[in-house]
Amino acid sequence: MKRSLAVRDTTTRATLRHAFQGLGYEVIPFKKTEQSVLAHVPKDVRLTVTASPAKGQDATIDLAVALAAHGYSVAPHLSARQVRDRAHLADVVDRCREAGITDVFVVGGDPTEDPTEFRHAHDLLVALHELDHGFTDIGIGGHPEGHPSAAEDVMFQALVDKAPLATHIVTQIVFDPAAILRWARELRTRGIDLPVHVGVPGAVHRQKLIRVSGGLGIGESAKFLKKQQNLLWRFFVPGGYRPDKIIKGLAPHIGKPDNAIEGFHVFTFNDLEPTEAWRRRTLADLA
Repeated sequence: MKRSLAVRDTTTRATLRHAFQGLGYEVIPFKKTEQSVLAHVPKDVRLTVTASPAKGQDATIDLAVALAAHGYSVAPHLSARQVRDRAHLADVVDRCREAGITDVFVVGGDPTEDPTEFRHAHDLLVALHELDHGFTDIGIGGHPEGHPSAAEDVMFQALVDKAPLATHIVTQIVFDPAAILRWARELRTRGIDLPVHVGVPGAVHRQKLIRVSGGLGIGESAKFLKKQQNLLWRFFVPGGYRPDKIIKGLAPHIGKPDNAIEGFHVFTFNDLEPTEAWRRRTLADLA
């Protein structure tokens, strides 16, 4: 069997093994997601449930609560464009507290037909902190390659504003390790010291990515495909895609003082069985 990540340097291997032991999977709240998680994902793998514009915020909370009941550590996405108002936010917080959920991820989200009280992630974060929310870990999004509708300085200022209200950053998927590293170093120069979890695709089948890019409307997890369709060619390899190149490119820089890269966050697109097999092979290779 081909090795997943052949890393010779012992320090880098140890760093990567630690990162993979704390790896998290992002899942989409579809009909069979709960069943698939139970079948393929060990309980020690952290989970994040994305917010789907097609299904609404409550579907995200429903799945997060169900997975928490099975013993998973799970963080639901809270989308500013899907949380209707402060009363809805309070209800979401109450449901999470009752389920023992202590982690959450706050995003701006995709526009919906029905306007909400919150326009941006920062608005939702402020409202969240006005409640007795009980969350110990609050994630926010980062865009190492920028955003098509906002200038670079605007995006960095948004992170400056949100950072005091959060505990970590998860990046969108970027295929160039050098671009991710430059962005992570720039965070430090701008005084943003939150730990960074680099978003990478899992071991995803190319057919799944083609379906996703066809407009399922699953929100944050697929924005990178909508942004630049020609990225799809990178997935046309036998058996699907693996993020080994991104991870190997960043591995020597994890934990270095010039950046805050701490680990990786896997966008699974619900291809959980091959992604978990890839994680297990990688841990074995790094042993």
